[in-house]
Amino acid sequence: MLLHMEKHWPRTLQWLPKPLTLLVKPVFQFVALLWFLCLKIPPPDVFIVQNPPSVPTLVVVRWASWLRKAALIVDWHNFGYTLLKLSLGNSSPFVAVYHWLEKHYGKMADGSFCVTRAMQQELAQNWGISATVLYDRPPEFFHPASLVEKHELFCRLSKSLSLPPGVHDCISYGGLTGGSHETPFTILTGSEILLKENRPALIVSSTSWTPDEDFSILLEAAVMYDRRVAAILREEDTTDREVLWKEMNDGRKYPYPRLLFIITGKGPEKEKYEEKIRALDLKRVAFRTMWLSAEDYPLLLGSADLGVCLHTSSSGLDLPMKVVDMFGCGLPVCAVSYSCIGELVEAHRNGLLFSTSSELADELLMLLKDFPNNSNELNSLRNGAVASTTWANEWEEQAKPLLMEVISKKTG
Repeated sequence: MLLHMEKHWPRTLQWLPKPLTLLVKPVFQFVALLWFLCLKIPPPDVFIVQNPPSVPTLVVVRWASWLRKAALIVDWHNFGYTLLKLSLGNSSPFVAVYHWLEKHYGKMADGSFCVTRAMQQELAQNWGISATVLYDRPPEFFHPASLVEKHELFCRLSKSLSLPPGVHDCISYGGLTGGSHETPFTILTGSEILLKENRPALIVSSTSWTPDEDFSILLEAAVMYDRRVAAILREEDTTDREVLWKEMNDGRKYPYPRLLFIITGKGPEKEKYEEKIRALDLKRVAFRTMWLSAEDYPLLLGSADLGVCLHTSSSGLDLPMKVVDMFGCGLPVCAVSYSCIGELVEAHRNGLLFSTSSELADELLMLLKDFPNNSNELNSLRNGAVASTTWANEWEEQAKPLLMEVISKKTG
């Protein structure tokens, strides 16, 4: 509903200065959402509202629950005031007001879910809120891709994998002209699809291209991987890139594979980093940025060899849904380390953690040595990454009991 209102935010008010917009826009959303919840839908037994956003959503749904004599459950995914801090700073009065509203109306709920044990502890100690931990789980359409699905996906993405005429890298050298028979990763021989022995390692990262995800860490790690492999193989700095690319294209295998990073997502800093990517001088690493359909994104995760997550929580208490989706596809993850990420990424079981670009480069070297057939550590992480608990199980075991309790108290 809020997304719908965002689209229809009156154009006549878009010229307002930002401070005034921060006041006027929530009022518009408040009235529209209250009208919808009170007049347009049948009376519910309970409202479940995800937080953030807190303003005006949390306030409106609390009012609607009073007016319609329904219970209210808040699903805490993060703290909205910490997100507002990123753009307005700690000293902004808007942040202080937002924090007060979030805490005040959050405490009025009849029940609460939250996404981590760390958040559960914060809510109990500093907010006076008792919450049930309800971990995010991937939808069923996130799963490891079959060989046929991989081949068909890479064929569909052939244009996105190509570079402009005259521009080459370790992936595009020799041209991506296999049509429906050959991709950088697969080849159709007769009626059989095979994975290429000298295929690049496919590494996927999803980003919103915002300041809270430091994409420069990934770029620096890519450069370090490229240089460290060259040093291990005792290649001269003057080694011609195109000679190497021809050897790779002709099928020569090296102890460390080429890397193809596919970065998905849209956001304000995308063009800035694309310009930085174009300026890199890499022999064994290539980047592609793209926006995928809702159908192809899960297939890409299910076709990849490794995921990278650069998410750092604004509160230090939430978990990245993108990693949950990766695990649904059996994709191991290297993730930036922060306070509660260990509740999702368990080092050496389903992924690895890093704090610096050098650490990430070390992990790439360790995981991808002798790829694809003898990368034992990567295979071990892949086995650990397969999600063991489904959303249905999580709902039955954690969510349903609280929901039934809240409804019975309200109607009893």
